[in-house]
Amino acid sequence: MLEHALDTAPRTALPADRTLLLVDDDTSFLQRLGRALEARGFVVNMAASVADGLEHLEKAAPAFAVVDMRLGDGNGLDVISALKRRRPDARAIVLTGYGNIATAVNAVKLGAADYLAKPADADDVIAALLTQDGSRPAPPEHPMSADRVRWEHIQRIFELCGRNVSETARQLNMHRRTLQRILAKRAPR
Repeated sequence: MLEHALDTAPRTALPADRTLLLVDDDTSFLQRLGRALEARGFVVNMAASVADGLEHLEKAAPAFAVVDMRLGDGNGLDVISALKRRRPDARAIVLTGYGNIATAVNAVKLGAADYLAKPADADDVIAALLTQDGSRPAPPEHPMSADRVRWEHIQRIFELCGRNVSETARQLNMHRRTLQRILAKRAPR
């Protein structure tokens, strides 16, 4: 998805300071999004934990940040608030697979410019980062289908449960055999 977005995305005018901190504990997602943002002109530093993200902030506070909400060693909002203390003009967005209104409101109160549900592609991230306050980014040209969003959510929970089908079914309040049938199918478009 991110690689396709690299080829089709229009180039957006970037500010002079293009430093960006990307914090996510999903290593493959972190690397794919990092490459996509670098290809679009950002100078990306990647971190896989809250501690690593805070360490990067101590060295130099970037102009932009993209931070996952739930990380293995804590809450990504700690990185956002530390960034805002060090550099109040920085624009940060929160990514999460656990979208709900309460956490979105909390993220914005702590200084996040936007709150995007995973999976978000590079175009969505850049639009959220570069959108001026008060204006809204255009809706995506090809949004994911509801079936694809559901499939992505199930896959995320499955990974978080250590690929344990029974535990995933319990977490999703779903019958185990139904979950097994869903996991056996290809991803919808």
